[in-house]
Amino acid sequence: MNARLDYFGNPVGGKFLKALVSANRALVDSPLPLTIQELVRMRASQINGCAVCLDIHTKEAAAAGETDVRINLVAAWREGTVFTEPERAALELAEQACRMADGGVVTDEAWANVAKHFDEDQLAALVGVISLINAFNRLNAIVQNPAGDYRVGQFA
Repeated sequence: MNARLDYFGNPVGGKFLKALVSANRALVDSPLPLTIQELVRMRASQINGCAVCLDIHTKEAAAAGETDVRINLVAAWREGTVFTEPERAALELAEQACRMADGGVVTDEAWANVAKHFDEDQLAALVGVISLINAFNRLNAIVQNPAGDYRVGQFA
């Protein structure tokens, strides 16, 4: 499978991607735990059907010490016993945010639950992670970037 457009090689696309990657670096360095960031990125990418982002974030999570069990259970986190309450709250927020395009909303209950577990800086980072992964997911889906050959740290 070939991408419709070499977005990385295009001057406009490359400049835009550099801005997205820069935004991502700010989030990685935020007070929101990297584990939660990667879980949210994986779940959003599953919902949005972005194989490229799943390839990236499952490998990055594993390299950061995430277990195979937790990586494999992200899609069914509600039934999994391996996620903490803060992780569950973040995953719920991510799911609701990803499904807004389907007529859903981020409920007051989901926000209140996530706000119990995170301070304002962490909440700002969580909203940023969810928003940014949705942008990456849509970019990859539009240009049909192929997945499977990502190497850990490739975009560092």
